[in-house]
Amino acid sequence: MLDFLRQVIKPKYEPLNRVEVLSQNLVDNYNYLKGLQPGAEIWPVLKSNAYGHGLKEICKILKHTDVKMVVVDSYPEAQVVYKYLKQAKVLILGEMPYEVYKYCKFDRTEFVIYNTETLKYLSTETLKHKNTRARIHLFINTGMNREGAQKGKLDKLIELIKKNSSKIEFTGLCSHLASADTVSNLNKKQEKNFFEALKYVEERGLKPKWVHLGNSAGVFILDNKRLNAFRVGLGFYGYNIFNKNHPDYKRAQELKPALRVTSEVVVVQDLEPGDKVSYNETFTVDKPIRTAVIPFGYTEGLDRRLSNKAKFKVKAKDKEFYAKVAGRVCMNLTVLNCGHKKVKIGDKIEVISENPDALNSVQNLVEIMETIPYELLVKLNLGIRRVVI
Repeated sequence: MLDFLRQVIKPKYEPLNRVEVLSQNLVDNYNYLKGLQPGAEIWPVLKSNAYGHGLKEICKILKHTDVKMVVVDSYPEAQVVYKYLKQAKVLILGEMPYEVYKYCKFDRTEFVIYNTETLKYLSTETLKHKNTRARIHLFINTGMNREGAQKGKLDKLIELIKKNSSKIEFTGLCSHLASADTVSNLNKKQEKNFFEALKYVEERGLKPKWVHLGNSAGVFILDNKRLNAFRVGLGFYGYNIFNKNHPDYKRAQELKPALRVTSEVVVVQDLEPGDKVSYNETFTVDKPIRTAVIPFGYTEGLDRRLSNKAKFKVKAKDKEFYAKVAGRVCMNLTVLNCGHKKVKIGDKIEVISENPDALNSVQNLVEIMETIPYELLVKLNLGIRRVVI
């Protein structure tokens, strides 16, 4: 009863900044990608706060799908999945401090492994008090040369897996494409290397349940029926993985961006010619203008490369219009040049639009920044409230 009263009487806090996650778009993206690979499972990648969308929020949305496995990078991320997506297992991609493994829920967790030291630890210390085996996916270096077991070390890993079969369950074989979003000979080379490794481990008695090489782009470009799972990141969140010259660009245009970011005007000022705006005098007023300030800066994830370049949508009472960033993006504030248009404190500002054709879409903003959508998305501050729409 006391908790109920606290909920009733506590003040309701409405933040000035919000990340809005469009749930139906995510579900549609999941189903679309699954339709492209009907013989395989689609495993959404939820690392880095679900690509900035909010890990807890995405877990809640995925409850409305038939997803069987999600992919994270670490134990703290896995903990969130344990709590909010009880139907799915968790594949942890990243290496962790050895003592952390024993805290994982082994009945729901599988691990990507490529180091003999980690495999040895899992086969000895971790399972002393667990009545189960550690399920592992062996990661092969097929040509990206980042992580993964090299061909010369496979025999040692295979030997350890077989020797410790009472404690280690060999569940999957996997790798990662370095240039899946482009037309590249490296893709074919990596695919060839991967299936050679699959044959090699199978000839030595290891039969993986899961065989997965593809990311979001891989869903479109890979056509080998042995691949029965795909780890999808950017495509799941609705962004086209390919450039406009790629043969699969149009098919990927079916994906729907699922993120919208909004803020609110907190300051309005009328400025005259000669006035300077923000740090370092990079913007000088050349004719009378009205500016609007939003409490959204580089702390919140608005890159300084957008200074004097990006345009955001002002949703004033009588009309909507785009306003360009005036001067430097600051730590917690950004100034917009509204020209002669009416704007007032409290007006809503759409910082990022889910419409891929909008001037403030992720695609258009990253073109200004000369970077990739991943960077913009994952830098959205963890503290901004995520709201499922």
